[in-house]
Amino acid sequence: MRVVVCADKQDLGKRAATDGAAAIVAALKARGGANVILATGASQFEVLAALIAAPGIDWSKVECFHLDEYLGIPDSHGASFRKYLRERFVEKLPGAPKVFHFLDGQLDPVAECRRVGELIKQKPIDVAFIGIGENGHLAFNDPPADFATEEPYIVVQLDDACRRQQHGEGWFQSFDDVPSRAISMSVRQILKSEQIICSVPDARKAAAVAAAVEGPVGPQVPASILQQHLKCTIYLDPPAAAQLNIKTIGPRIGHG
Repeated sequence: MRVVVCADKQDLGKRAATDGAAAIVAALKARGGANVILATGASQFEVLAALIAAPGIDWSKVECFHLDEYLGIPDSHGASFRKYLRERFVEKLPGAPKVFHFLDGQLDPVAECRRVGELIKQKPIDVAFIGIGENGHLAFNDPPADFATEEPYIVVQLDDACRRQQHGEGWFQSFDDVPSRAISMSVRQILKSEQIICSVPDARKAAAVAAAVEGPVGPQVPASILQQHLKCTIYLDPPAAAQLNIKTIGPRIGHG
């Protein structure tokens, strides 16, 4: 794990996207194609905007995989991650991606996990763009996360802390409107990515960041597992990095 503290959110988005774009370009040169995982949420606004503008990517040769999705909401809903990715990413790209494997939370969830899971098993993931939740979750793997399953996608129960975050970010009118279940990429599947670009802005994430970076690795802080990935970089703005004890991070930290 490498930690980079950026100047602000815009700098965070630019740095994360630049490094991720370099990984995509390298895969295109090496294999003629690339496979990418994309996250959603407020933490990804600046990253996705900068990635769209990154030069040198032939998106017609890039396959994209969806990280997670709520169960039971249509893709017309303001909180739908399918809607988010289409409007904020796919429709703004200079060229359409080869294919985007969306998760449909309105279908039978077990069958949908199996369908997209079989697709991703066939693809080496070159780079995963992810975030960390206020409760330390990865994707929708809330604590205590399942660190053992090798299934690529699983149906998960969302805890109250996760649901409060989604409501607090303005995606739902009330806490009760936030779904209690979702499809999530599993922890083990995320870790299979060749490179992980983890973007985490805002002071509300500071405690989760400190626990994930400096605390012990365990399912109560799902993002702590990123300590075990050799090509994971966490990009922070100063508020998100506020609770880190830099002395304990040593050479892993960089400042911008």
